[in-house]
Amino acid sequence: MLKLLLGTAVATALLLPVPGNTAVITNLGDNPNSATGHFSNSVFGTTFTDQYTFRLIGFPSFITFASATNDFTQPSDRITNFTGQLFNAGADALPGGIGPNADTAVGPLVSAIACPTNPTGCQVLAGSAILAPGNYYLNITGIGGGTSGYGGDLTTAAAAVPGPIAGAGFPGLVAVLVGLWGRKRRQKLAA
Repeated sequence: MLKLLLGTAVATALLLPVPGNTAVITNLGDNPNSATGHFSNSVFGTTFTDQYTFRLIGFPSFITFASATNDFTQPSDRITNFTGQLFNAGADALPGGIGPNADTAVGPLVSAIACPTNPTGCQVLAGSAILAPGNYYLNITGIGGGTSGYGGDLTTAAAAVPGPIAGAGFPGLVAVLVGLWGRKRRQKLAA
């Protein structure tokens, strides 16, 4: 009888999920901005794959910017293989969907770098893209150490900019900002 109880306890323990290894899937809503696009996760010492879903509606294209930061006091709290990437989730709005354009990368894989102001106590990853209306998600992965965790923001803004819609990355963002600055300057000089 004791062997049966012990065997049942071991089998039950093996079937329980490992804390922290389950994916976090959070919906950031429609057209997230600096007030609504915040996300975070305490990953501790686990491997993680987290998705932050969002939907873009109403405009021909959007400038989308996302960043995530891990601040730490101990080197053991560093996240290894800390990466982020934007994906088109297709019509179903959930990661892992099926159909045209489902789970298609719309930006490059970005790896975290040391923060310029605190290289021994901070990691950051950031990226941007120009996206068409649709369903998307930000995929963040890594292997946490110690008491690690991260927090970040995903924000979007309407952009009436011709050119590539997906995957424009940092050069595309710079071009958009320079173009907007030039247009404002011309309007100011004309007034």
